[in-house]
Parts: sequence; C-alpha cells; structure tokens
Amino acid sequence: MTPIVSQAGSATGTTVRPRVQASRWWVPTWAVVVVFGAVALWRSRQVDVPFRDPDGRVFMSRIALSLGILVVLIVLDGVVRARRGGWSLRRTREAISTRWTRDRVLLAVTGLLAYHLVYTSYRNLKSWNAFRTQHDDALVDSDRWLFFGHSPAVLLHDLFGRDVAPHVFRAIYESFSVMVPISFVAALVLAPRIREGYVFLTSAMWVWILGVASYYLIPAIGPFDAVPQEFAGLDRTSVTATQATYMAERSELLLDPGTAGSFASIGAFASLHTGFTFLVLLMLRYYGLRRAANLMVLYLVAVMVSTIYLGWHYVLDDVAGLAIAWAAVRLGRLTVHPPGRSAA
Repeated sequence: MTPIVSQAGSATGTTVRPRVQASRWWVPTWAVVVVFGAVALWRSRQVDVPFRDPDGRVFMSRIALSLGILVVLIVLDGVVRARRGGWSLRRTREAISTRWTRDRVLLAVTGLLAYHLVYTSYRNLKSWNAFRTQHDDALVDSDRWLFFGHSPAVLLHDLFGRDVAPHVFRAIYESFSVMVPISFVAALVLAPRIREGYVFLTSAMWVWILGVASYYLIPAIGPFDAVPQEFAGLDRTSVTATQATYMAERSELLLDPGTAGSFASIGAFASLHTGFTFLVLLMLRYYGLRRAANLMVLYLVAVMVSTIYLGWHYVLDDVAGLAIAWAAVRLGRLTVHPPGRSAA
C-alpha cells in the first residue's frame, strides 16, 4: 500500500495539509482468500469434519518460517544495496529503512498471512477428498495407453536403475519443500515494488486453489498404491516411509473422521510439485530473470521425472500440473492488476 501524498500552496502562500490516498490493489487478493476459506468451511460442514491445522502445528510453524526467511532476505538485500556505495553497518541500516517502509512491511506480513490461510484451507479440502471414490484405475490405463502398453515408471526404473537413483530422485523430490517458501518470500523482498511481489504470491495461492479443484475433479491416490508391484524393487528411501505414513493416516481418517488430528495428505491428480515448480519458472520469466528461468527448466524436468519414478504421480498428473501453473499465473496477474485499472 503506497500512499500518494500531494501538497500544494494556497494563493496566500499557506501550505495545505498533505492528503493521503491509500491504494487498495491488495483487496482482490484478500477477496480470493475469503471466498476460498468460505468454500473450505462449507465443505467442512458437508463432511461433518472440523476445520483443522494439519498436525496441529503446520499453520503457525509455516508462518514463523516465512517470517524468518523474510527477515534474513531483507538483511541480505540491505547488505547488497549498501555495498554499492561502500559497505558499512550504518549504510545497511539506511538501505533497509529506506526500502522497508511501514507500508511495505505491513503488506509483506499480511500477504504471507493471506497465503498461509489459503494453504491451510487447501490442506483441509485435500484431506476431505479421501471420502470420495478414487479413480486410479483410469489413470493407470491412461499411462499404459500413452506408452503403448508399458508403465512409464518401470521404463524409468530400467533407464536409471533401482539402487542409487531412488535416493537421487528422493532428494530432488524433497527439495521442493525448501524451494517453495524461499521462492514466494524472495519475490516479496526482491521485487522492485511490493505489488509485483504480490503477483507471485497471489499466483501461488491460485496454484493451491486450482490444484485442490483438480483433486476433486479426478480423485486418485497414486501409482505407488494402485500398482505397488512396480515399485517393490526400488531401494527403500524416506519416500517409501512417507508413502506408508500417508496411507496409514488416510485409513485412520476414513475409519474415524472425528478423531482429533486425523488427516489425509494424498492426492495424485494433479501434481502440484510440477505445478508450483513451473509457476516459479514462469515467474522468473515474468521478472525478466531469463538465465535463472533456463536453469529452472532443468529442475522442472527433474521434478517431473522424480514424481513418476517414485510413484507419486501419473503422467497426466504432471501435464495437469503444468496447465494449472499456466492458469494460476494469469489469474494472479489479473487479481493484482485488474484490467482497466492503473498499475501505478
């Protein structure tokens, strides 16, 4: 929220008190949060399961993590800016205080709050999708049809092997949890204007919203559960344990939905690992960071391969993830920069 201050002298030479016009460009973003939260609460009443914080700590821990990353990146950004004229602690403080006005800090913190409210609603809606009939058989058949009767996962196992490769792809897959919080916080810090940082943040919200809609469109668990024999020969990793844990949690939710803490974290169609990674790539291009975007292409391909190799997703899941990211970026830009309104 950047106020526009105007000051003019009267005919007698007196000064008119400054007038502040607060821009409300962030209102549509919060409208998205409120509407999506209302949908989540409506679904909660429909399935008769309370709205929950996953594991009872995800919301607050993610807020704390985001704020910590925000502070670190603000300091690093201040150090870099101060070095342009000869680094000193005083110049660093001045660079930070000049750039990080009260309004920018408020917008950054409330933006992070909005994002995590959307993410928590997404996690609850994703959990309650477990009550619906799953359609893994159709997705298994689609994989076979696309690869002329072969399993794409087995083809990848044959290509990369079953001993070392599972650990490599496990590291790639799990790096997603590090990349996500750094990416959207970095956009808030490094974008020239906080409003442009909101384009990334709001697009990320749309990824979760469209993603959970895709879960409801085609409910599915994943190849590791539908065709477990295809993954039995892989060297065991932490992914193997995570998949077993998720299935146990899902069974607990279905057995007794009223149990405190029961939560399902499985959803195959679409792959939001692919979706969010592609979102980051698209936003790098949006900010004009072409070289970083080119490197991100390699990471995106590695993530997509890992989702299939490890049995988390079907091929169509990854394709749908790409489509979701494309749509999310456009919705994010329209939300922050509505047509017909000034972006100044």
